[in-house]
Amino acid sequence: MEERLPLTMTVDGRLVSSKVRPRHLLGDFLRDHAGATGVHLACGQGVCGACTVVIDGLPVRACLMLAVQADGCCIQTVASLPELEGDLPLGPEGLTRLQAAFREHHALQCGFCTPGLLVSTAVFLARSGRPSREAILAHLNGHLCRCTGYANIIAAIESLI
Repeated sequence: MEERLPLTMTVDGRLVSSKVRPRHLLGDFLRDHAGATGVHLACGQGVCGACTVVIDGLPVRACLMLAVQADGCCIQTVASLPELEGDLPLGPEGLTRLQAAFREHHALQCGFCTPGLLVSTAVFLARSGRPSREAILAHLNGHLCRCTGYANIIAAIESLI
């Protein structure tokens, strides 16, 4: 039987502690131990971006990282989107600016890729200020969406600049 290692991390502002196998993936830990069901696991290879979370300020694919590697870290998922967007006031429907832009521009359909896309885009916009269309396209290169065709996602992001 494989030894279980103790770990503690902050997930969306909550301290979470558990014991996990050394090979336990962060994405599985976040969903199963931290209740962060907004972390979607899809490709398991870091290609699609659905599992993107922010660890100590950096976007990371949760399917590529072991849970024990995040011991002691601060992790933000889509549940932390208001903080990732700079704690701006929520709109009248309780949406962040990014969520409202995605809704207004019909930039989501099935929604599976949306949490990771929102998380990474919030960090992207915070770092780049007023990105060019080329920079937006380069940013989206790390996300797969089977439903939208990306035009509406690009329009939503551009509407915030």
